[in-house]
Amino acid sequence: MPATLDENIAVYDSIRERLEQEYFGQWVVFYDREFVDNYDEFEDAAEVAITRFGRGPYLIRQVGEQPIPLPASVLYGGMVYAND
Repeated sequence: MPATLDENIAVYDSIRERLEQEYFGQWVVFYDREFVDNYDEFEDAAEVAITRFGRGPYLIRQVGEQPIPLPASVLYGGMVYAND
């Protein structure tokens, strides 16, 4: 079973400083507690995450920005390609 969203967030947080040095402003994808890749645009990150990992859970976050809170209907209503 893949890692939970909270586990992916914990990995992001554990390497946040390095990510901010290398990928500030870019979108990153984490799946199953691993960094997948970085992207210039959210849409590119989301497309890769959905294509490779389906419904997830995975984390897509813009490095250096505060997470965007999403309503529960978005988080539990299907695809979770969110900034948190």
